Amino acid sequence: MKLPAPGHGDVAISDGDIKTEGDLALWRVHATIGDHMLAWNELRHWGPVATMRFDPHLPPPRSQDRAVAYAGLAIPDVLAETYQQTRVVDRGAKGAYLAGWCPTRPLRLLDLTGSWPIRAGASYTINSGRKDHCRLWAQAICTSQPDIDGLWHHSAMTGGALVTLFAPAADSFPARPNLDLPLTHPGLHVLLLDACRSIGYRLI
Repeated sequence: MKLPAPGHGDVAISDGDIKTEGDLALWRVHATIGDHMLAWNELRHWGPVATMRFDPHLPPPRSQDRAVAYAGLAIPDVLAETYQQTRVVDRGAKGAYLAGWCPTRPLRLLDLTGSWPIRAGASYTINSGRKDHCRLWAQAICTSQPDIDGLWHHSAMTGGALVTLFAPAADSFPARPNLDLPLTHPGLHVLLLDACRSIGYRLI
């Protein structure tokens, strides 16, 4: 697929390319131990990170105004993405928590699952292709459309629906989450076990 110049923002996006999603229930896994620990409602301002697909940050990696958070509509999809390198959900690693919440307002998300990628010069592989190429598109989208809340796309691992949030989405988090528990919490064991079985990952 064609690649935009790093950070270049001349990508054409019409109102019809934006999904306005209300009544969403989102999930994410967030670390509470380590160099890049984040609260459940916190976006990461440091980036870009080489292992992440849609970091909108401009290189070189550093703390900046651009920000990102990765979430999904289903727990198996979130686990599949978070632990894709090992395919092992290590409940104790990095003090991982599972958080679930409902945004307080509709989110305006660029739809990468429809015809926009091909019309923009990319392709549907923006959902699953090389991550460095996808980050170039995220940078360009963020430059061209600084007010959108993020991206609606498919998981490269499961095909399920994912949401990548950008800085404007920071005001969409509620005061409290519906759930925010460590993966080691006994109450999550059956839920995590069923999710891992559905995607063929190990739970330890």
